[in-house]
Amino acid sequence: MIQHFQWKEQPFGWNFHFYYKQVRYRGTYQKDGKIIWKQPDTIADQSFLETSVHDLMLYHVYEDHQQ
Repeated sequence: MIQHFQWKEQPFGWNFHFYYKQVRYRGTYQKDGKIIWKQPDTIADQSFLETSVHDLMLYHVYEDHQQ
């Protein structure tokens, strides 16, 4: 399970970071949906994590949560 997911908008996309299995992951989510991983050097469960990051970005950034 991904824990403590946080993101911050940048001109080129969004920086994000989270913890998965007690390892900190950092990356950039580009506006075209491409993910550039910055940390760690080797991504465990990459397919699962990319799907999870896409889902979290859709929820937090692209969906309108205002009442």
